Amino acid sequence: MTLMLKPGTEWATLYQRCRAIAPEAFGANRVHNHWGGEWHADGTLRAAFSPVDGTEIASLPMIGPETAEAAVRAAADEHRRWRAVPLEERRARVRATLDAWGEHRDLLALALVWEIGKPWRLARQDVDRAISGVEWYLDEIGRMLDGRAPLDGPVSNIASWNYPMSVLAHAMCVQALAGNAAIAKTPTDGGLVCLTLAVALAAREGLPFTLVSGGGRDLSPVLVRAPEIGCVSFVGGRDTGGQVATALADLGKRHILEQEGLNCWGVWEFSDWDTFSGQVRKTFDYAKQRCTAYPRFIVQRSLFDRFLAAYLPAVAAVRFGHPLAVESAGDDLPELDFGPVINAAKAKDLTQQVADAVSRGAAPLYRGSVEGARLIPGQNTDAYVAPVALLEPPRSSPLFHAEPFGPVDSVVLVDTEAELLAAMNASNGALVSTVSSDDQETAERLASGVRAFKVGINRPRSRGDRDELFGGWGESWRGAFVGGELLVHAVTEGPGNERLPGNFPGYSLHPDSHT
Repeated sequence: MTLMLKPGTEWATLYQRCRAIAPEAFGANRVHNHWGGEWHADGTLRAAFSPVDGTEIASLPMIGPETAEAAVRAAADEHRRWRAVPLEERRARVRATLDAWGEHRDLLALALVWEIGKPWRLARQDVDRAISGVEWYLDEIGRMLDGRAPLDGPVSNIASWNYPMSVLAHAMCVQALAGNAAIAKTPTDGGLVCLTLAVALAAREGLPFTLVSGGGRDLSPVLVRAPEIGCVSFVGGRDTGGQVATALADLGKRHILEQEGLNCWGVWEFSDWDTFSGQVRKTFDYAKQRCTAYPRFIVQRSLFDRFLAAYLPAVAAVRFGHPLAVESAGDDLPELDFGPVINAAKAKDLTQQVADAVSRGAAPLYRGSVEGARLIPGQNTDAYVAPVALLEPPRSSPLFHAEPFGPVDSVVLVDTEAELLAAMNASNGALVSTVSSDDQETAERLASGVRAFKVGINRPRSRGDRDELFGGWGESWRGAFVGGELLVHAVTEGPGNERLPGNFPGYSLHPDSHT
């Protein structure tokens, strides 16, 4: 079977379509930054390459601290004007933005395929969730804002690259709906063109959005510590998140810091292996490059043979490869579980971590092959990693205590409930976890000892949308919890000396999560 790139999905074609729709945002050879209500051809261009096949794509227009400071001051001016706009007008402008996103939904999704390697199904899902999520807030925002006011300054968003629409663009719309201007730093690993088009469509409807590109070392101090900033919303890794938290410690500034955690799936006194096998395959969506992925399975030793009988066929059925490769021009785009990881450097790092773990005692349970992926003959495959599963990675390996953020699973065997809980809590806090057990009472008792914000019983837990509370324990989260009205409360001022529910020193709200 020889595959080809589906005609009409080429990067050059995509970029020209973006230019035709938003010429103010896209130059012939560069993408612009948006601040002060205008598009600027500023910044030093930094080359970018698609993880899909190494194609050179739109360069990032990297600005420095001085320009970032000017952008923040301009956003503060926009914020003062926007917070006085009546709610019904804000609703109308956000609604018009969503209509525009819906009109160009497939183009936004195609940009995600090229820029961050998302399969077509998941890329469209990212755009759809951004739209439907904000639509819910349009209906509910009135009651959420009762007795509340916008912040004194704009919300600064520093987000990871994996969900540009359903996390970052969605949050910016909710922030604007609540009466705030929103600033976003384009993730340096991908999403520039998708976000630029989304912001261009929003700016036309009058939303007070700022979008700038730049290195974290240059821009984070400004986007976190600038006195004009009213709230900082961060999604990313623990190292960077810890630096942001340290920078915020003495400022008393609103913050929402979602960080990584090793989400674990515990299996204890369990027998529904047919259901479990189907769940395992779904955990490989987008190569486990998401905050609610499950890269670790903690398994009762006496069940290990039955676990393998369910697990191995599931991982062997995973389909990955070039997201835009088809057999003939008229074919639909393929239904893949994942494409490449975010870049060649990440692929190399994961491969090295696996090799190091095996050399120090981990046993390979499963190793896929890039040669077995759906690929176009001769294409660059530097960013592709086949599924891997390791038994008992050594404790000195990052694969034991940290989230790999790639299609690499680890399995740890335990003999007691105490060992199971210790292994599930290896990373000092996680966003989600799951316990699979035939006995509901046993499962709930074990779940109560898991240091994760949401714990599923016999099913995976999602981040949650709309009115579902979300946060994290330990090092996986700092600051205000979000979801539904709490997301709105995090970016508005309430009456009196309000204390927001969240993961703050000495205070937290325990969710009803074991459902």
